[in-house]
Amino acid sequence: MAHTFPSDAWIKAFRTEINQSADYQASAATWDAGDLCLVASANPAIGLKEDYYIWLDLDHGECRKAKHAPEEEGQEAKFIIRADYARWKQILAGDLNPILAMIQGKLKVKGHLFVLLKYKKAAEDLVACAVRVPTRFLDE
Repeated sequence: MAHTFPSDAWIKAFRTEINQSADYQASAATWDAGDLCLVASANPAIGLKEDYYIWLDLDHGECRKAKHAPEEEGQEAKFIIRADYARWKQILAGDLNPILAMIQGKLKVKGHLFVLLKYKKAAEDLVACAVRVPTRFLDE
């Protein structure tokens, strides 16, 4: 069953994929750098009326909690990765490498990019988890 991105159901499925991924558990085994928030920028034309914050509590290869966070909470995350909906769609389709997108400025990063680059494999494994979630997009 496909889950609409973004939604609570999609986030729950994403967390399940993360916690079932031996690859992510291995590549992020030493991650203790803090929480991560993925932000899809508002796009009223497709029904996304405000920025959507997906907050992930990641620790040593585990996603302890994942949720749709209010903006105030999302802005407090140690790392915030923001993009427009079309970019997230490219990433979730596996068509855009997130590390390359960060370096090229296609994803806006708040937090120490160096730390994220150190965990390049973990970032790629995290995206692989997201790609595995059966996803229905708002503009399709």
